[in-house]
Amino acid sequence: TTTTERVATSAATATLPIHRRFSSSSSTGASSSSSSSTTSTSTTKTQLYFWGTDTGGSIWKNPHSQDAKVFDVPFCVEDDLIRETFGSGADGIAQVVCGATDTAYLLENGQCFVMGQNKNGQLGVGHQNPVPTPVPLVLPDNPKIRQIELGPKFSAATDEDGNLYTFGNGGTLTTMGWLGHGNAESQLRPKLVESLVEDQCRVQRVGVGEMHMTVLTTDGEVLTTGHGAYGKLGNLESIDRLYLDTVAVLTPDAYHVSDIAVGKSFNLALTRTTTAQGRGGKLFAWGKNSKGQLGSGMGLSVDTFAMQEYPEPVEGESDTLLHQRIVKMAAGHSHAAAISDDGGRVYFWGMSLQFDPTLVEELNGVTIVDVACGEDYTLALDERGALYSFGVASSALLRGNSGVLGQGSSVKQLAQATLMEAFDPPTQTVRQISAGWKHAACLVSTTTTAAEEEKES
Repeated sequence: TTTTERVATSAATATLPIHRRFSSSSSTGASSSSSSSTTSTSTTKTQLYFWGTDTGGSIWKNPHSQDAKVFDVPFCVEDDLIRETFGSGADGIAQVVCGATDTAYLLENGQCFVMGQNKNGQLGVGHQNPVPTPVPLVLPDNPKIRQIELGPKFSAATDEDGNLYTFGNGGTLTTMGWLGHGNAESQLRPKLVESLVEDQCRVQRVGVGEMHMTVLTTDGEVLTTGHGAYGKLGNLESIDRLYLDTVAVLTPDAYHVSDIAVGKSFNLALTRTTTAQGRGGKLFAWGKNSKGQLGSGMGLSVDTFAMQEYPEPVEGESDTLLHQRIVKMAAGHSHAAAISDDGGRVYFWGMSLQFDPTLVEELNGVTIVDVACGEDYTLALDERGALYSFGVASSALLRGNSGVLGQGSSVKQLAQATLMEAFDPPTQTVRQISAGWKHAACLVSTTTTAAEEEKES
């Protein structure tokens, strides 16, 4: 999930009930001006919010809530706590990244902090014990960190020069290769993937699944390595790879790949041709399809062994996305979502609910600029900074609610995208979102006037 830049535009009044609380005269998420005739000084600060289920330290808890396990509405992490840990407040956080059971923070200065369950050493801090509060992640020679992706067994990070580092579980005697080092050796601290350096490959983006890794290079090549079952590596085979190897279908000569996203056992690649007009491009998918996460249709014929061994366009049997240009996509545990360029429409598929890309019609009244997918739930962010959630929040804890929908203890399932009332644009505008398997987080810009600050103090 990446930081979303919103464009300051006037939002039209929506026709759907969940949006009526915002009038057509409301200011946009990028504006902090007052409609009052009296000039009032205002300040904007960044705040960090969490919700969902804490998995061995995946959620950064405030001192008074250390014993809590489930947070079914978003809460704000105290800025003093953040400042004590990072040396600066939440304004210094460039991005929060939620993994399967862990969380990372990329700071504006290039530092990275991690916390979470760390069962397989996937936090790269030298051990496999839980990390309940953020600690620094340090790459060899201590370069600035540009991207980090956290998986359930291993993780990957890139530096500002495009070098790739992996860490965590390396595999077994029979299944291995996802770290890209040519063996099954686990790495408790980040290790440089030397084969890419030897090939003079620089990484633009990396994605990690449960037991495979996908890389997009700066030259537009898509590379995969690791567990090859269910066609996850995209090369018409189901054998393991020990080193990163090219996905032949998606060569730069055939397509221009601009982005990738990786789910537990499947992959997405967003492509565009050099002659394409306008924004966006074609979406490709490959890997496991047991819950319809590839958006290829087939309905009831999809079973546990369904798969696609090479990248194919995501269009569905009804050709829903055939003529759509996709500008952003997200891959979760076993479902995916995408945004088209025609007004920021959202489509989703998978979870054994939708096998074709399906339009989220209740969001047609707003322009969506970002999506994030967790385990059976989706978050959607509109251009004004309002956040919506839908999906399933099932859990054995707290009366069956994992809290990932952020809508309160009574909301365990949402068939329709619903506004998260915890955030109130334009005073509070969500600017970046991330969805883990059972927890979620966001960065929020909060604007207060001098009078409000005086009242709070």
